[in-house]
Amino acid sequence: MNIALGVTGCIAAYKSIEVMRGLQKAGVSVQVILTKSATEFVAPLTFESLSGQTVITDMFQPVINRDIAHISIAQTIQLLVVAPATANILGKFAHGIADDFLSTLYLSNPAPVLIAPAMNVEMWRHPAVQANVEILKARGHHFVDPEAGMLACGMEGEGRLAPVDIIVSRILEVLRGGQSLAGLKILVTAGPTVEDIDPIRFISNRSSGKMGYAVAEAARRRGADVFLVSGPTELKAPAGVQFFPVRSAAQMKDAVLALYPEMDIVVKAAAVSDYRPAEPSPQKVKKGNAALQLALAQTEDILALLGKQKKNQVLVGFAAETERLMESAQKKLEGKNLDLLVANDVSRGVFGEDESSVVVLSRSSGPITIDRQAKSAIAEKILDLAVELRRKR
Repeated sequence: MNIALGVTGCIAAYKSIEVMRGLQKAGVSVQVILTKSATEFVAPLTFESLSGQTVITDMFQPVINRDIAHISIAQTIQLLVVAPATANILGKFAHGIADDFLSTLYLSNPAPVLIAPAMNVEMWRHPAVQANVEILKARGHHFVDPEAGMLACGMEGEGRLAPVDIIVSRILEVLRGGQSLAGLKILVTAGPTVEDIDPIRFISNRSSGKMGYAVAEAARRRGADVFLVSGPTELKAPAGVQFFPVRSAAQMKDAVLALYPEMDIVVKAAAVSDYRPAEPSPQKVKKGNAALQLALAQTEDILALLGKQKKNQVLVGFAAETERLMESAQKKLEGKNLDLLVANDVSRGVFGEDESSVVVLSRSSGPITIDRQAKSAIAEKILDLAVELRRKR
């Protein structure tokens, strides 16, 4: 397999060396192309020493002009990758500007394109950049979106280059057809549920839904038919999934049980309310002088219901704990007939963050600890483990 790896000028350019090495370990031949700005951050000699190939840095580089290089390379690669991709190159690609080797290769290239942007958070959020991203996505290009975190400029927010292992994994997935989960039906639940006290007030929890949405997005990218049942969140449903918005635990239960019999893998990442008001008031409860007592009733345990009805499905549960993490997680794994249990300690304030640390317990092997990684990376690992169990059946 042959790819072209375009590297553009930003501080994250040094990570492209790791991307190249990861691809080489997977048996992929990498032709590196540095823009003029990229050479200010990384030296061509570094890539040449590690790849054993001439690095292209100039449209009129003498050593490459024996052939029309941007045409010959375009005809021999299976994928064009740009990592990191700056706002500048996104604009060039989107509007067909060809003023250097990389942008000219882009216009000559019939192969798929994968782009991993990296830039300042305000640049990434700028309407012009987002419009260019939408243009390129509409062309069918693959994206590995930047993650949130501390940026080189000292600001914090979206814009940091995605983890190298995620970029490499996505590249290999595209090269292999991007269909590693093709033919599988995967049900994912996400977000909180909401239990009404009256028409104004409700009981809920602090789940952002990010983990479940990351699993749904990863499964869709890998070719699965994805069904996402989600409580109220501020997140946009990933493109290409079948989306079922719900509000209460009862609504989530009904939606999940209706879909469950046809599923191959179920990932229950939702934070379902354990209790609901026993008798919700049809009118606003007025404030009085006396203390208000609210009677609560337990909601049905959806995960336990799925465990009892399980046939050939791989069932993945989540456990958010504030104490005795492993003890509680093991009890839940066994008591609810789960195949995998993803446990995390939420006492350290992980709600709403883009990264997490988890422990994955299995009924067939020892625990796997995943230290502080992007939720997108954790999602990929969860799917890998679930698919491995599925194949063993």
